[in-house]
This record gives sequence, C-alpha cells and structure tokens, in this order.
Amino acid sequence: MMLIGVNRSPFTRRVAITLRAYGIPYEQLPISGFNDRAEVRASNPLGRIPALVLDDGDVLVDSSAIVDHLDETFGGDRALTPAAGSDRRAVLKVAAIMMGACDKGLQAAYERNHHPPEKQHQPWFDDCVAQMTNALAAVDVMIVPDTPYLLLGRLTQADVTAFVAERLARGVGIDTDKAMPRLRALTRKLADESPFRTTEP
Repeated sequence: MMLIGVNRSPFTRRVAITLRAYGIPYEQLPISGFNDRAEVRASNPLGRIPALVLDDGDVLVDSSAIVDHLDETFGGDRALTPAAGSDRRAVLKVAAIMMGACDKGLQAAYERNHHPPEKQHQPWFDDCVAQMTNALAAVDVMIVPDTPYLLLGRLTQADVTAFVAERLARGVGIDTDKAMPRLRALTRKLADESPFRTTEP
C-alpha cells in the first residue's frame, strides 16, 4: 500500500496511525496538498490528502473512507471503530467531533498562514478557534482521569482522532494544558505508543 500525504496533516496522520495500529506494511509518499497539488491530483481529483493506493491499484480518498476500509478489512473483532451498536455510535460521535475540530483548526491556520496580514479576517480566525476549543472541551469532559483510553478500555478511533485534533489545536495557539487537561494528559500517554510515536511528523 502507498499512503499519499504528509503527517503534518491530521487527516493523513489519522490514517498512518491506523495503518500502524493494525500492523499493515505500507510506503508513504510525503507530498502536500498545498505545495504539490498537481501531484496529489494524480491520485485524488480534489487535490486533497490523504489518499491510499491499495495493493490492487484501487485508490481510496478521504480519511474516514480509508479508515472504514481498514477497519472492515483488518479490524476483525478489535476494529478501531466497532462494527455495530452503541459502542460504534460512541466512537463515531467522538471521531466526528474531532474531525470537525480539525476542519476548523485548518481553516484558522489557513487564514493566518496563507493570507497577507492586511487580508486576514480576525473575527473568522477567532470563530474557528472558538469552535475548535469548544469541540475539544466537549471531549475533555468525557475522559475519566488516569484511564489509558478514551472509550471502551482500548484503543479506538476516538483516541486517534482526539490525538490528532489536540496536536493541531496546540499548533493554532490553544493552550490544551490549561483548557482541556484530561485530553492533554491522554494524548501525552498515547504519544508513547508505537503507532503514534512512529508517525510523528
């Protein structure tokens, strides 16, 4: 398999962590949706990362679709997203909130990093950061202190998505140590686990 994208992207890193968690061998083509748009479009017509080229040549796009395939194909009864029932709904809820937080964080980063200062719209930046902060705070209150994982007593996509969202939040200036300390404590623990440690950008 070939993972296309850089792990600075929370969406690409989510897939990379999932591949590592399942022990799936893969290569990675570390190209950026901003700097290598034409090359990315060769795999994804939207020009967005990640994309995953399967061994049969089929190409999957969008981190949620890719993760769904990996869960279905490699997850078995320990899939990072449970197959059905209330456990599945709980994991999907956290994953949706955290991926939404990543969307807002990237919009904030784009406003700050890709617009000239005179064209930056501070109210938009502030609103994006506020939405991201609220999303992470909502997940923070779900965490039972001193537990190794967010839900179900084991690694799930709730942990993976919370991890990448919290990292991005710090990148846009959110003080997660102060604002959501339980989430920050969880991500510190996860950072020592191999799927997270080996995918650090």
